[in-house]
Amino acid sequence: MAASVNLKCHRLIHFCIFGWYIFTLWHNCSLEISKRHPGARSYGGRWKYLTFINLVMQTVFFGLCFVIDVVRAGTSSFVTRLRDTVFTVLVFPVGTFVFLSFWLIYAYDRELVYPKYLDDIIPAWLNHAMHTVILPLLLVQLYLQPHRYPSKKKGIFGLAFFSAIYLAWLLWVHHASGIWVYPILAQLSPAGLMLFLAGSALALAPLYLLGERLSHLRWGKFSKKE
Repeated sequence: MAASVNLKCHRLIHFCIFGWYIFTLWHNCSLEISKRHPGARSYGGRWKYLTFINLVMQTVFFGLCFVIDVVRAGTSSFVTRLRDTVFTVLVFPVGTFVFLSFWLIYAYDRELVYPKYLDDIIPAWLNHAMHTVILPLLLVQLYLQPHRYPSKKKGIFGLAFFSAIYLAWLLWVHHASGIWVYPILAQLSPAGLMLFLAGSALALAPLYLLGERLSHLRWGKFSKKE
């Protein structure tokens, strides 16, 4: 009985979070594009923004969680491992990075990451949906279900591979179009740019370890690496 109630609770929470992300993603893609902010029409479209990539990632992940809840009896161990790997290696550290990097730079000088004119284009609630709400929802998921972590070597390698792919994409966008995805990058010298990008990539590893630590505190031995 308790297990049944627990499963229904998981299903409801995952359905609500998945629905929230679908709603947020739809509104993001429905934003009116203007000459003041032609980002979605410029080279790379929305896919050059880590915020958008993260938004899609979160949506897919919580959709997967909901599907697993619905068809739990027929869920293979592979699908469950896939859910755990995606959450531990990508969803938690990347989502947390988006939250921290955006608001830290915003607090220092918002023009470097989110110029004031964007307030007239992107509603305040949508900004918070993309950059603020993600962290509480990640913590809800971490508290709600245990996730088996891969070995640190495999986990950090997977995260590093994702970082390398995104940084290569970011640099290619600049090479092909002359566009820097974020205003802060245009303000840096070549050496400063390399240090900033390297520091950003390296910052993901502690966030991966943070997720592992929090999971271990919540779930004990279950969350230890396999």
